Amino acid sequence: MRKIKIAPFMPSEVEVNEISSNNAEIIAYPFESGYAVTLAHPLRRLILGSSIGYAPISVKIEGAAHEFDNIRGMHEDVAVFIINLKNIRFKIKDESDRVEVKYSFTGHKEVSAQDLNNDQIEVVNGDLPLATLNEDAELNFTVVISKGIGYVPSEDLRDEVSPEAIALDAFFTPVKKANYRIDPVLVEDNPNFEKIVFDIETDGQLGPVEAFTNALEVMNKQLSVFNGVLDVNISTAPLKRSSDDGELKPFMATVDSLGLSARSFNSLDRAGIKYLGELVLMSENEIKNIKNLGKKSLDEINDCLVEHGYGSDYELPDQTRVNLVKKIEQQKV
Repeated sequence: MRKIKIAPFMPSEVEVNEISSNNAEIIAYPFESGYAVTLAHPLRRLILGSSIGYAPISVKIEGAAHEFDNIRGMHEDVAVFIINLKNIRFKIKDESDRVEVKYSFTGHKEVSAQDLNNDQIEVVNGDLPLATLNEDAELNFTVVISKGIGYVPSEDLRDEVSPEAIALDAFFTPVKKANYRIDPVLVEDNPNFEKIVFDIETDGQLGPVEAFTNALEVMNKQLSVFNGVLDVNISTAPLKRSSDDGELKPFMATVDSLGLSARSFNSLDRAGIKYLGELVLMSENEIKNIKNLGKKSLDEINDCLVEHGYGSDYELPDQTRVNLVKKIEQQKV
């Protein structure tokens, strides 16, 4: 006989099976019927579509005017060289979003992906061939490697690369496979429960478990847009709000709702900054001194403040400042 419930059954078990460094199974259960696919499908899309990777976005080859040219002493045409280059998977060693790397090879040599390793970047599939040079060959080229998500065609990148360089189609996604299946699982003699089994494989730029946890973080941030609904008082009693509450409401927007990049958000989060009002209360110099906040993140935060009407020329009234400080302190208790 079916029992009356007042809340959905909460899954409690999670398992991680690392098949290899680039392949893992993530298992969670037990879900009530229908809940497993409801969660699994959007997570799969986020794993594939929001995982951050690295890709070459342009190459400038000395002696080559375009991708249909050829280089003296190099067996491959420039078009083949570019195809080989785009198949190489890079990692930027520091936290930079983009690096420019110069290479020079001379004489007889089988140039492979592992020859591109240096202090700035790391190649994760070093066995791939790049070019075959003879004795009198001289190959000099500069590659720009960028961080990104998804796929960006070369046409959309032409304005971002130098006129002498060849723009490349950029396939950033580091996830090679993200599949799931729903298996039945027994709970207290009830067979109507389900188990999600994710099978995730990456190219080595990041691990499969990291790709999964990043997707969870993105999902949580996307859902945070609805956090304001939780603040709505749905009581039938009359709602009484002080004028201060109404005045301060715009300042209480959470940082994760401002649409900042992951790097900027993480810097603010580590500094304990949760609300837009905290940034408004800070001077530009105080924001600049936030730990691990780079110039790009600083510019992004300043642009965000301007967008919300709180640029450097904005002056917060004294009483509003006092009320805002109290409000933020109350929220953080």
